[in-house]
Amino acid sequence: MRQSSLVVVANRLPLDDNIAPDGACEWRRSPGGLAGALHAILEQTPATWVGWTGTIGEAQRLPDLGTLRLCPVSLTEAEARGYYEGFANSTLWPLYHDAVEPPVFDRGWWETYRSVNRRFAEAAAEVAEPGATVWVQDYHLQLVPQLLREMRPDVVIGFFLHVPFPPPELFMQLPRRVELLRGMLGADLVGFQRPQAAHNVAQLAAKLLDARGADDAITLDDRVVRTGAFPVSIDVAEMRSLSARPYVVNQARRLRHDLGSHKRVLLSVDRLDYTKGIEHRLTAYSELLRDGRLKVRDTVMVQVAVPSRERVENYRGLRDRIEGEVGRINGEYGRVGEPAIHYLNQPFDRADLAALYQTADVMVVTPLRDGMNLVAKEFVAARRDDSGALVLSEFAGAAAELEDAFLVNPHDVDGLKETLLHALAADPGDLATRMKAMRSYITANDIHAWARAYLTELDLARSLAL
Repeated sequence: MRQSSLVVVANRLPLDDNIAPDGACEWRRSPGGLAGALHAILEQTPATWVGWTGTIGEAQRLPDLGTLRLCPVSLTEAEARGYYEGFANSTLWPLYHDAVEPPVFDRGWWETYRSVNRRFAEAAAEVAEPGATVWVQDYHLQLVPQLLREMRPDVVIGFFLHVPFPPPELFMQLPRRVELLRGMLGADLVGFQRPQAAHNVAQLAAKLLDARGADDAITLDDRVVRTGAFPVSIDVAEMRSLSARPYVVNQARRLRHDLGSHKRVLLSVDRLDYTKGIEHRLTAYSELLRDGRLKVRDTVMVQVAVPSRERVENYRGLRDRIEGEVGRINGEYGRVGEPAIHYLNQPFDRADLAALYQTADVMVVTPLRDGMNLVAKEFVAARRDDSGALVLSEFAGAAAELEDAFLVNPHDVDGLKETLLHALAADPGDLATRMKAMRSYITANDIHAWARAYLTELDLARSLAL
């Protein structure tokens, strides 16, 4: 494969799961996902993306996506279980999300995780030009920066963690904490969603690696690793353009009619994940119906739960619990032709998603913990007027930026109930003021601003190291 001056390394290639029989494939655009975030940057920039196709077995050669070359990494069934389902998503994911679910520590998973990280690093080393920039993404590949530095000391290495980084007392639980920390700090620049994460890493580096430094720079092994917060965003212009398409406008109108033009619509769009607070949200809505504070004749909830990690046992159990609760709520409070909740456990086309965003009176984004949550930003960008309310968890990274949302602690079900009622009853003038402020913020701080800020800082980190 030809070499590139910019190489992105991520767990998954940015491909739609449905590859055509002729080998053609499309850019993967799941709600709030990594591929969607990077799409605007890489659409016109020549680059190579190193990643897994998501299928088991030997990786096939793939055609380019525009100016983006694809470098597939293969995984066996055992590697997918140990690296992806195991260490990444049953150990690191729950621990990094404040142990919402207990993390599982399995020694065999670690060995597989390390082996697969080395394979990703080797692939990146092969396709990177001399002096290239290699941008490693997220917790699946936390060992890659140090491994790549050992193989290719000439390249500039960036690492960005899209999920939260936990407090030191949680990270210290990891049996392989030193290797994970040192792996990440093999980068020239380590970026996070929130400043607190950089502070946590600085504390851990001093404690575990005897490093020196502060929240913006760590001196380790005679190197300076820059660190900082770079809150990820969305392509605001693309979402606005999509939302103005005739299909989307007409679809929003049809949806509104089908849901009941007189009804107030509560909308949530999540990956099906235990960190997203779906069960707490259903409990709050159910109790509002039970107490008569909301009525099915004038309110309806739409819950989109995009399938996720279906081979991981915790996720199968979560799906069963949610489907059972939705059935119970509809059975107790729904009427013929009028369900209390429309539940959709399926992937969503972005155009249909934009139409849904325009349909909602209240967008309910209440994760128990989230690195950022781009769905909240997509909702604001998709609105074609100044109506609509955003109810947003205090524990989503987006809450630090979208301060004009109705902020809520999702663990407090009573508080969540009151916040939903407050948002539903809000004065239109108040909603307009809030929406204008949020739209102004995300327009100034879109995906292009994020990429410029990060890559500029990465160039600076490298120049200071020379």
